[in-house]
Amino acid sequence: MAVSASKGARDGSADLLGQSAEYVEELYATWRQDPGAVPESWRAFFAGYELGQAGAPGSAEGHAQSKLASLIYAYRSQGHWMAHVNPIAPPPGDHPALALEAFGFTEADLPRVFDTGHLPGPPRATLGEILTQLRETYCRSVGVEYVHIQDREVRRWLQAQMEPGRNRPAFPRARRLQILEDLTDATAFERFTHSRYPGQKRFSVEGAETLIPALRALIELAAELGVGEVVVGMAHRGRLNVLANVLGMPHELIFSEFEGNFLPDSVHGDGDVKYHKGYGSEVRTQTGRAVHLSLTANPSHLEAVSPVVEGRVRAKQRQKGDTETRRAVLPLLIHGDAAFAGQGIVAETLNLSLLPGYRTGGTVHLVIDNQIGFTTLPGEARSTCYATDVAKMIEAPIFHVNGEDPEAMVFATELALRFRQTFGRDVVVDLVCYRRHGHNEGDDPTYTQPVMYARIAERPPVAELYRQQLVAAGELGAAEAEELALDYRARLEQAHELVKRTRTQFRPRTFEEHWQGLDAPFSFAPTDTGVPRELLGEVGRALTAAPADFHLNPKIARRLEAQRKALEGDGSVDWAFAEALAFGTLLAEGTPVRLSGQDSARGTFSQRHAVWQDVTSQAPFVPLNHLREGQARFCVYNSSLSEAAVLAFEYGYALSEPRMLILWEAQFGDFANGAQVIVDQFITGAESKWERDNGLVLLLPHGYEGQGPEHSSAYLERYLQATADHNIQVCYPTTPAQYFHLLRRQVRRPFRLPLVVMTPKSMLRRKEAVSALGELADGRFQEVLDDTRDPRSVRRIVLCTGKLFWELREACERQGREDVALVRLEQLYPLHEERLTAALGRYPAATELTWAQEEPENRGAWSYIFPILLRLAPGLRLAYAGRRRSASSATGSLKAHEHEQQQVLEAALARAEARDLRMANRSTGS
Repeated sequence: MAVSASKGARDGSADLLGQSAEYVEELYATWRQDPGAVPESWRAFFAGYELGQAGAPGSAEGHAQSKLASLIYAYRSQGHWMAHVNPIAPPPGDHPALALEAFGFTEADLPRVFDTGHLPGPPRATLGEILTQLRETYCRSVGVEYVHIQDREVRRWLQAQMEPGRNRPAFPRARRLQILEDLTDATAFERFTHSRYPGQKRFSVEGAETLIPALRALIELAAELGVGEVVVGMAHRGRLNVLANVLGMPHELIFSEFEGNFLPDSVHGDGDVKYHKGYGSEVRTQTGRAVHLSLTANPSHLEAVSPVVEGRVRAKQRQKGDTETRRAVLPLLIHGDAAFAGQGIVAETLNLSLLPGYRTGGTVHLVIDNQIGFTTLPGEARSTCYATDVAKMIEAPIFHVNGEDPEAMVFATELALRFRQTFGRDVVVDLVCYRRHGHNEGDDPTYTQPVMYARIAERPPVAELYRQQLVAAGELGAAEAEELALDYRARLEQAHELVKRTRTQFRPRTFEEHWQGLDAPFSFAPTDTGVPRELLGEVGRALTAAPADFHLNPKIARRLEAQRKALEGDGSVDWAFAEALAFGTLLAEGTPVRLSGQDSARGTFSQRHAVWQDVTSQAPFVPLNHLREGQARFCVYNSSLSEAAVLAFEYGYALSEPRMLILWEAQFGDFANGAQVIVDQFITGAESKWERDNGLVLLLPHGYEGQGPEHSSAYLERYLQATADHNIQVCYPTTPAQYFHLLRRQVRRPFRLPLVVMTPKSMLRRKEAVSALGELADGRFQEVLDDTRDPRSVRRIVLCTGKLFWELREACERQGREDVALVRLEQLYPLHEERLTAALGRYPAATELTWAQEEPENRGAWSYIFPILLRLAPGLRLAYAGRRRSASSATGSLKAHEHEQQQVLEAALARAEARDLRMANRSTGS
């Protein structure tokens, strides 16, 4: 079979039974190893083929040729088992699956001549020559996994890149000297910092120094292939070395981090450790091209930065108009082996790579494979053979490279980049190396891995090994190599002495390019967010009109009719329509909007319907993109079933794009629990740690309707506990108009802060929770909404948030209570204390101030607001009305919920003589 198929490929008839020759050969090889691994129809075909060959003239030759096809396929698929990719282990030797005997050959067959099929090179060669070619390609310093890729074009492209040169570059002397210089610099930097700052953590790259020439080579090639910007995400290992020797961060800045001698006025916030911070620079390649490099700041949650980088890249691609090929901005992620295998956010990020709303044109992943975590070996850390096996889920090619073969690593990295630029898909390079020290420089790894570290202690630095190689080849003199090291060390000494003598001015590149003009400090200055009625009408009419040939869902058609009526006069606008009008007016004014989340296009509660589907063809129509000529674009995406990666992606997007309204929506508010790391490490703390602002909006459905603990609470208390230094905004609006102005305010202020919004569920359709169209046109967001009743009759002020206000108002009306004023806190943080104090001061006869909430006492806003109210209202008797403390956020019983909710209302409104002391009379000191 292999004879006819491969000959057919040469003479242009590449089909056999309608299939390609390569496909049939690979399928045949698979069948020979495991007949059950191919479809039944092919099993029958191959069995008949071999039966026919057995009795046909020349069948022995045909049978031998088919065995050769199986051998070739086996080396392509399993040659990595014999590759010497582990520098601290001997070569693996022969593998049973690749033995000649496994294919019916012996050493006596090595001189036999065979058709080489679609192997590059001469059309016929001896078995020995073919075997040498396969082993040199797949079994030396590079082990390749790629036959799991289903696309034949991709496999053939990879074979064409690897097999002619046998995965071995033929670098000229100048390239080799550059690699040696990079290795020498990497080694010298680590030795110098180790000698000057013994015991300080730096997460040395020693053992993985080959990373540095690989990155330099990638940047050089990236510039040639049209990449103008590389956004990098990496954990701690080697980060300082990458900053110094790849991004060109001045040594003075790095040493100042060790010394801690920055000028006080150049550092704002609390700061972070040196191996967490980001940096950006312009790098000139050897050919004179400029590439912008940006290392993204990230915390000790190693892989949390990966989707942040992807979001940043997506935003930058849009800014450059590169939304089709996505080749101009490259995401580069540098991982650790234990984290790549162990942290689920890696799989979440990989899953985003080909999705419409999150595609970035492929990512180059470099894995620093130390073969150990902190003290944990691979056998304890993963169930897969390789740390990189998770990448097979998206059919990414994987190159395992020996870390002591820098030329092979440079070759594999360049091939990975070419693959990304050709196919727009992810690719992985696994740098198999070791960690010379412990997890950090103060840790002793011999406690837990004595044998492994005995072997590591015997290994000279890869720079020394490569220097010896070049000297032996006659390409370098020993004195010349020593001169390279001395020159770099002299520069380090000079920078170190300078830092010892002077204090450093550190100025992060925070408000440049797209961020210019957005560095104003936080203030409560009113923001003009009203919209002329003419624009509201124009946008509203476009939102309620379907194309003439579009078959609209009848329920949506009825909804549009109600919305059209709201546009007449001063009609009532519900929550969803107010949101659409906020989006639409921003788009009409030139501000783009991006919304993503689980089922966000329709909305979890069937309230948004931002995308209509034709009921006959299911063709989509997005009314927000058909408002007027020249409008900005509205992007709405149903995300994967992920919170952490998607929220991090949107955070990264907003990190690079401040002039767009960017929203992430949790399906239910507590779903953000799955992204708590992103909230804690990036959203609430990034400005203080890394001086990076962000305008991301989090929409978190919240409200107690008896739907159980998982569908009630967005954990408001967590966000309030994390507030300080004007780091975020936490709002709980009660009307559509308030929501409308809140969204518009987010992109109309001269600064950016993340906005956390407790959005409603039942209130989406509550008849009272509507706003007049005029409130959208003429109003603005009010941090505090006061009551409108006569203040002279008020004896008790009830302070509350969200949908509870509507239930309290209904209860007041039902009871005819004129002695109770309901004051709403629409923005909990930053709290507008002046407006709240003014509201409380309007009621001179009031003696009680009650905080009412739906949440249990240990949740919600009570713990946050209690000390503030003590300070702002010292003359009022302070009380709490809400659910008792609870380990769970809500009850799972609808009847229990209804009973508790009624108790909350009664406690908030009960007259003093009938007050439930246990629930509502918790005054100061009781």
